[in-house]
Amino acid sequence: MKPRSLWAFVAVFALVVAACGDGDVVDTTEPAPDTTEAPVTTEATTTTEEAMAELGTPERPIQVLFVPSVDAQVIVSGGEIMREALEEATGLSFEVKVPTSYAATIEEMCAAPEDTMGFIPGFGYVLASQLCGVDVSFSAVRFGWGVYWSQILVARDSDIESVADLDGLTWAVPDLGSTSGYLVPFVDITDAGVTAGEIVEAGGHGAAALAVYNGEADFATTFFSPPLREGGWAPGDDPSVPVDLVESCAPTDEGRLFCGADQEYRVLDARASTVTDAPDIIQVVRILAISSPIPNDTLSFGPDFPADLRTQIEEALIAFAAECDDNEDCAWNQSIGHQDFYAWTSIAPAVDSDFDDLRKVVEQAGIELGDL
Repeated sequence: MKPRSLWAFVAVFALVVAACGDGDVVDTTEPAPDTTEAPVTTEATTTTEEAMAELGTPERPIQVLFVPSVDAQVIVSGGEIMREALEEATGLSFEVKVPTSYAATIEEMCAAPEDTMGFIPGFGYVLASQLCGVDVSFSAVRFGWGVYWSQILVARDSDIESVADLDGLTWAVPDLGSTSGYLVPFVDITDAGVTAGEIVEAGGHGAAALAVYNGEADFATTFFSPPLREGGWAPGDDPSVPVDLVESCAPTDEGRLFCGADQEYRVLDARASTVTDAPDIIQVVRILAISSPIPNDTLSFGPDFPADLRTQIEEALIAFAAECDDNEDCAWNQSIGHQDFYAWTSIAPAVDSDFDDLRKVVEQAGIELGDL
């Protein structure tokens, strides 16, 4: 991860002024011909810059940025549902964008500080707030959890039994800008004295899990969300599917990943998003270890975003999420709440100090945007 360099823009202005000296006056015996011409009148041309369109109009829509942590088409289709809901609630115009990387998302927010709002992970928020003052409004809630974890995935039939066994092996990550997919596990692996071999950027959490499933990587790091199970799950509990339930794990017709004869155990980590391509993902890929808790992803605004519009959007998002309180088939669950999208089941207010511990991790790792 990362030397300290962000973009630096240097502008140099030079002004050159030349002055002419007076020449001698030459006397002649003949009067000099009159060369005076009638003054030519020219109309002054005034260039006036066209006034910038008002933010939130069709001519200048609010930019809604999503990091490409899952399939871009899923984000675009779900993002359009969110756009329609926001436009209906606020009367403003929005445009959904999926930049090419986590770093590109942060760069766009800093380059357009008045026009952007972004669904960015905690790591991205820490960098963006440091770079240009991007400010957080909400953090994600997933099935009651305001935090999540990083997990290390390996093949179920591999000989890997500990983090130490990962030394020199091929590592699949979603993106080098991913909090749970790279930053946190990088620190954990490094602290354990492990140096991975080749690092493969898979392009998403599900894709990283599939790299292990398909034998393209020895291990992968992705997000871990606790399973839904009888009796609940608590930090310190085994994150793995119980051995006696593994063979029963399979997707439902709706694409949800359950285990057990009575579907008493639901998998919610990154493997759940792969069931279309790998319905037997649980039988093939297991969890080796999980990290300490990580603050959930954020909804943040550009540093100069208008306060009145921000308030409108915040209120609209709270109402949008609340529609799911009594309706599982709500539009929110077809958008950012969908398992294949970001799986936000709700949102909670967040403040900058919530990310102070993550800032320490970023500092420890020495990561900056230019490294991503």
